[in-house]
Amino acid sequence: MSEERRRELGESDAPVEEELIESFDETITEGAERLNRTGRNVLVTGLFGGLEVGLGIMAYLAVLHETGNHLLAGLAFSVGLVALFLAHSELFTENFLMPVAAVVAREGSVRQLGKLWGGTLLGNLVGGWIFVWIVMQAFPQWSDVVSEAAHHYVDPAISLQTVALAVLGGSTITLMSRMQQGTQSDPAKIVATVIGGFLLAGLQLFHSILDSLLIFAAIHSGADVTYLQWLGWFGYTLLFNVLGGIVLVTLLRLVRTKELIQERREASPADPEDAHGDR
Repeated sequence: MSEERRRELGESDAPVEEELIESFDETITEGAERLNRTGRNVLVTGLFGGLEVGLGIMAYLAVLHETGNHLLAGLAFSVGLVALFLAHSELFTENFLMPVAAVVAREGSVRQLGKLWGGTLLGNLVGGWIFVWIVMQAFPQWSDVVSEAAHHYVDPAISLQTVALAVLGGSTITLMSRMQQGTQSDPAKIVATVIGGFLLAGLQLFHSILDSLLIFAAIHSGADVTYLQWLGWFGYTLLFNVLGGIVLVTLLRLVRTKELIQERREASPADPEDAHGDR
């Protein structure tokens, strides 16, 4: 019996569950697709991601201004991540699991991963910067709220607590991506998205993109926050977001599916760009 037919019948001798095999295949396929986008498509997708997650920032500030409750504001923020999901745009931190898994399985290259990360990150920041400028022109009454939110991030010196908040920020959104990938149900994916948004914004975890938009909004409003302060915060937050997403979620996932990865590696060319090209 062929391997393909055996899997269709739901019988597997592999040391992983059938659901894990299906999820693994989808993860590698999606990761390879992202890695092989053109530079222009990466930038545009990231730009739209920044604009759409800005909707969440707008909802977050509106609820926080009216209630002063970060948990309720966190639920409102999930609007932005739902918009991101339904519009098929991306945040930089959503690209830790699937593209990294594709690189490890030799379905893409490290160079392609760098292009994806760099282009998405730049697009997110530019799109978000533009959107929150518009938001603060429309709602100048939110200035005090956004200033307080920005100072929550830029004021503390780097410490074990801030590092932990950044690690949790990276692992939370990567796990959100993993939950979305683990089901075919769109309602279930939206529930996972709402959970991720609530945890990120409601608990004020340190997230390099989402919180940058809050800091940009504070700068636009005239708060006593500078781009230099943002850059100092952004540097270590970005690093520990990456470590949180890769070490706490992606690495463990790769260990769990190491036999499947080995099969893919053996079936793939030595240089992934030979198969897909470096676009």
